[in-house]
Amino acid sequence: MQPQPTGGEPHLKPATPFLEVRNIEKHFGGVRALKGVSLSIEAGNIYHLMGENGCGKSTLIKIISGAQGADAGELLIDGKTVTGLTPVAALAAGIETVYQDFSLLPNLSVAENIGLTQQLVSSSGKLARRLDIPKMRATAERALAAVGLPASRTFLSTRTDELPMATRQLIAIARAIASDARLVIMDEPTTALTKHEVDNLIGVADRLRAKGVAVLFVTHKLDECKSLGGRAIIMRDGQKVAECDVEDHSKADLAFWMTGKVLDDTRQRSAVTLGEKLLNVEKLSRTGFFADVSLSLRKGEIIGITGLLDSGRNELALALAGVSPADGGGVFLEGNEIRLGKPADAIASGIGYVPEDRLSEGLFLSQSIKDNIVVPVLDRLRNAFGIVDGRRSRALAERTVDDLQVVSAGVDKPVQSLSGGNQQRVLIGRWLTIEPKLLILHGPTVGVDVGSKDTIYRIIQRLAGDGMGVIIISDDLPELLQNCDRIMVMRKGRVVKTFAAEGLAEDVLSRALTDDTIARLQ
Repeated sequence: MQPQPTGGEPHLKPATPFLEVRNIEKHFGGVRALKGVSLSIEAGNIYHLMGENGCGKSTLIKIISGAQGADAGELLIDGKTVTGLTPVAALAAGIETVYQDFSLLPNLSVAENIGLTQQLVSSSGKLARRLDIPKMRATAERALAAVGLPASRTFLSTRTDELPMATRQLIAIARAIASDARLVIMDEPTTALTKHEVDNLIGVADRLRAKGVAVLFVTHKLDECKSLGGRAIIMRDGQKVAECDVEDHSKADLAFWMTGKVLDDTRQRSAVTLGEKLLNVEKLSRTGFFADVSLSLRKGEIIGITGLLDSGRNELALALAGVSPADGGGVFLEGNEIRLGKPADAIASGIGYVPEDRLSEGLFLSQSIKDNIVVPVLDRLRNAFGIVDGRRSRALAERTVDDLQVVSAGVDKPVQSLSGGNQQRVLIGRWLTIEPKLLILHGPTVGVDVGSKDTIYRIIQRLAGDGMGVIIISDDLPELLQNCDRIMVMRKGRVVKTFAAEGLAEDVLSRALTDDTIARLQ
């Protein structure tokens, strides 16, 4: 029996919502992206705009924030119809948006990125020749404190492109709450955040709600929705298909409305037969990042590595991929020591690496799906004259697309035309072309919707079942518990505990990330 949404009306409904969207339509060529979508946003409430990638969520928030216009329908702010809404006008009305790409200016400082918007709005979109630096810094200090970031003069003057992705995400959120916002829209705000930082963000959202600010999360992370509470607005195929109070429904109900399918979130691994030893890492170190890391991996085994942002887990992944080489210890593959001084060494040894940020580190977004897939094996595809054989390239790309269930209009389409989940499958497919012995997946489902997650998990299980060794670097604890045989916890650059994944409780794993006592007792 299909679940039915409940909690359709808030208990205390104000006479006039802050924002209303009525029967919004949007077309892109022959594609109908939004089909008569209506919703209402009230002050002091938390909302979750949910749905698979491509369902119309991003288009809807771009219309609300003035980045795009609607083809039909009506948008009201404080009960008054608004026409020709621009980004500056939306900001002036109190609508702040944090997009997935953060929209930070990389060559400007932290303080400038946070304080610039406020001065832009106050001057109706035209900045003065001289910025009010003291006011900008004061604004930045208050906003940074709200999201748990330092407000020292050194940090305020740091260029944002010199900071880690998770820090940049928190800066973008700080910028959004720096002004007198009435609605803060966050598009996948926790993509790069650890659990500790997510908990901090939940606290920020609660404080905003207490001040009467509405918060709209664009998300498909069901655990976080349940933690935050509020109302879910669920879209599928350009339409709103359900709206309900989050606490009234299970994650399975929400996933069903998002995908139209019943998804199985039970543990994937059971009664697994492992092969001979594949990988042996002995006292691997990189000065300043991690030290004396040792691990072993058998053929067909999936190991998870987790930890907080400063744990060394990310740097370990980069070392094993040859991106940022270790300066001590050894790595042995099938009993033979291998040197990982550069990515080409890892590839030649049979190690594939899917990076954490597919957009800036993985994919060539403007290039075709085909070119993105075949790039590691171009030498293998050359003919006797040294020219890449187009037919062989196409055949390999099409087989990969079919095998990994990539939904596309053809392998000649640019990879940026795909949804996040399909882009991730293309990136995984790229490294499968080298027929790797070991596949390292760094955040394999970051920014991926629940339907695509399910597909990617099944791909990972199949690869391991065929004898490939897999390492998953992730802070998504349910992901690790569902897919791994063993889970290693890193803290301050060292492995502090290795758990058998089967039967492991999530709260035990979570506490081990920060609690020395728990790590010693387990």
